[in-house]
Amino acid sequence: MTVVLLPAYQPGSHLLTLAGSLCATGGVAGVLVVDDGSAPASAPVLEAAAGLGCTVLRHPANRGKGVALKTGFGHIAGAFPGQDVVCADADGQHSAADVLRVAGRTRATGHTVLGVRHFARMPLRSRFGNTATRVLFRAATGRPVADTQTGLRGYPADLLGWLRSVPGERFEYEMNVLLYASRLGHPIEEVTIDTTYLGDNASSHFSPVADATRIYWPLLRFAASSLVPTRAR
Repeated sequence: MTVVLLPAYQPGSHLLTLAGSLCATGGVAGVLVVDDGSAPASAPVLEAAAGLGCTVLRHPANRGKGVALKTGFGHIAGAFPGQDVVCADADGQHSAADVLRVAGRTRATGHTVLGVRHFARMPLRSRFGNTATRVLFRAATGRPVADTQTGLRGYPADLLGWLRSVPGERFEYEMNVLLYASRLGHPIEEVTIDTTYLGDNASSHFSPVADATRIYWPLLRFAASSLVPTRAR
C-alpha cells in the first residue's frame, strides 16, 4: 500500500475532492495533508479533510513546499514504516486515478516515478518554463526527464530518509531531488498523466520570478560543477 502526501497552502475545495476520492478507494494506506501555514480562512477545509479520514499536520507559518514535503516524509517514516509515498498537488491538477497509477508503478519497480503531464495542454507560461528546465536538466545531467516540475511523484519507502537530507525549502527542493538522484544514479521512471489546469493554473502559488530563480540556480550550479552522474543501479 501507499501513503499519499498532499502539501497544501491556502487550500480550497479541490483538496477535499482529491482527498475524498483517495480515501473512498480504499487503495491507499493513508492520506496525509501538510498545511504550510495557511491563513485562518483555510481552517474549515482542513477540518473537513480530517473529517474525511486524512491526517492533517500544520506549520504555524509558511515555510515552503520543500519543508512541507520533508515534514510529511518524516511523519510517514514513523507512522507508516515501509510504505511508499506518492506526493500530489492539492490544487485540483491531479486525479485520484493518476495518483493510484503512479503508486502502482512505484510499488512494482521500487523506483522513483514521475507523473508526466501533456505539454500541449499546459498554460503557455508553464509550458515555456518546463521546456527550458527539461533542456537544461538533460544538458546538466545527461539524463532525459520529460517533466522536471511535476508535483505528482512516487517514492519508494527506502528513499524517505534520503529525501529528508536533500537541501531546499521551497519549490527548488523538487528540482534538487532530481539533480541529486541523477548524481547518485537513482532510477527515475515516468508515467503519462492527465492534468487539469483550472483558470489557466491561477491557483498556483508559484512565483514566476522568485521561485523560478530558486529552481534555475541549483540547476545551473549543477551544470557548472561538471559532475557526471554515476551509472544507474
